[in-house]
Amino acid sequence: MNTAQYYLDTFRTTMQDIKAVTQTALSKGGDFADLYFEYTTYFNLLLKDGVVSSGGFHTDYGVGIRVLKGEKTGYAYSENTRLDDMISAAKAASVIACCEAKSNRYSPVPDRRLDLYPMGRNWRDMSADSFLPFLKSLETKMFHRDNRIVKVIVRLSDSVSDVMMYNSLGELTFETRPMGSITVTAVFQHNGKTENNTASRSFRTGAELVSDEIADLLAEEVVRDMDARFEALRPEGGQMSVVMGAGASGILLHEAMGHAFEADFNRKGQSIFSGKMGKRVCPEGVNVVDDGTLLNNRGSGNYDDEGVPGQKTYMVTDGILTSYLHDRISASYYGVPSTGNGRRENFRYNPIPRMRATYMESGTADPEGIISSVSHGIYVDQFSNGQVKIGEGDFTFFVKSGYLIENGRLTAPIKDINVIGNGPQALSDIVAVGNDLKIDNGTWTCGKEQSVPVSCGMPTVLVKNLIIGGE
Repeated sequence: MNTAQYYLDTFRTTMQDIKAVTQTALSKGGDFADLYFEYTTYFNLLLKDGVVSSGGFHTDYGVGIRVLKGEKTGYAYSENTRLDDMISAAKAASVIACCEAKSNRYSPVPDRRLDLYPMGRNWRDMSADSFLPFLKSLETKMFHRDNRIVKVIVRLSDSVSDVMMYNSLGELTFETRPMGSITVTAVFQHNGKTENNTASRSFRTGAELVSDEIADLLAEEVVRDMDARFEALRPEGGQMSVVMGAGASGILLHEAMGHAFEADFNRKGQSIFSGKMGKRVCPEGVNVVDDGTLLNNRGSGNYDDEGVPGQKTYMVTDGILTSYLHDRISASYYGVPSTGNGRRENFRYNPIPRMRATYMESGTADPEGIISSVSHGIYVDQFSNGQVKIGEGDFTFFVKSGYLIENGRLTAPIKDINVIGNGPQALSDIVAVGNDLKIDNGTWTCGKEQSVPVSCGMPTVLVKNLIIGGE
C-alpha cells in the first residue's frame, strides 16, 4: 500500500507546508478548513467501423482549499502545489468565507481504513497497443452473435487518481482510486427498421477488467432481446401497475427518491422529505440503502472527498426514514456523524452531499409471483433520460424497453414510453419487493452541479399506480 510519503512526493509538498496553508485558510476566523490534493491520469480508446479511430491521454493536477465559517463556504483552487500559490488560494477562500455568523462545530471522524478497489494491474503501466486485441475481439464476438448488426462501436476508458486530504482537525487521509469502463453499442437493421442497443460495465479496478469474460458478457447483453425490440410497439397510456425489473430500474430510485434524501436539499427545506425524519415513507419491510462499501463498485470509496471513511447508510429502514445523506456541513447542522457522502467532481469543486451506490434491499416476494399477480400493467427494465422536481417529488422517465402484463403474463414487447409519478407516492404505493436484488454495474454518472460516478440497483418491485405515457 502507498505510504503518506508517496503522496507528499506526488504533490511536491511537505506536512510543514500543508499545515502552514491550513493556518492561512483559518486566518480570518474560519471554523474549519480542508485541503484536497488530486493527480489523475485519464486514457481512452474508441473502435468504430473496425478501426481504432481515436484515443486520448491527459492528466489533471491541483489542490482545492475550503474554509467554512458558520453557514458560509469559501472555496479556491490552484492547478499547482507550489507553496506561494497554495497560500494565495487559502487567503482567497478565507476572505470568501469571512463573515459574522453562528459557528458550527466540526468533529473528528474515526479512520477506518478500507481497501475496496485493489488493482491487479495498474492502468498507468499499460500501453495502448496492449488493448487493441481486446477491442477487435469484442467487435468480432458481436458480429458473430447477430447477423442484423451493421455497426459496432467500442469505447474503453480508464483513470487513476492519487488523492490526499488534510483538514484543520489534523486528519490526513490518502488513497489511489482506479476506474475502468467498457461501453459497446451495436446498430441493428432488419426489414427496413433500425434499432440500437448499448451495454457497459464500469468498476473501480485495474486493467484486469479487460478480459475474454467481460467481452463475452457485453456481447451477449447487447444482442439479448433484440427480436422483441424489433417487434415492440408503444402501448396505450394510462394509470396502471408497473413492475420494475431487477437491476437498472434502480435509476428510478436514484433520481426520483435518492436525490430528495440528500441532506443539503433537506437542510434548506427544498426536498419533499424535509422534516420527515423518523416518519413512515414506505410500507413495512422496505429498506433503501446508499452504500459506499461495495467491493470494486463504481460508486464506492475508501474515503469520501472530505476524508470521511466509506460506509453503508440506511436511508429507509423497514419503511421509516432513518437518515439523510450527509457531508460534514449538513452533519454539523443536524448534529449527527457524516455518512461519508461528501463528494466532488475534482479538486476544482466544493464537496456536496452526493449518492454512491443506491439500491433497495431484497424483500421476500418471488419475482415471477409478482408478475403473475398483475392483471393489467407493464414490466420495465431499461430506462434512459429522466427528469425530477426535488421540491415536489414529481418525476418522469423514458423507458427504452419492456413488456405488457396481461392476466399475469408478459405478452407484447413495448418501447418508447414515459413512466410518470411522484416519488413519495410511488414509495408508499409499493406492493411487493422481490428477493432478487441486482446491482447494475453500468457507466452511471450523476449530475448535480458537477458529475460523479455512481451505481444503482433494485430487486423486482411492484408499484400499484403510475402513469404511463403511451399512445
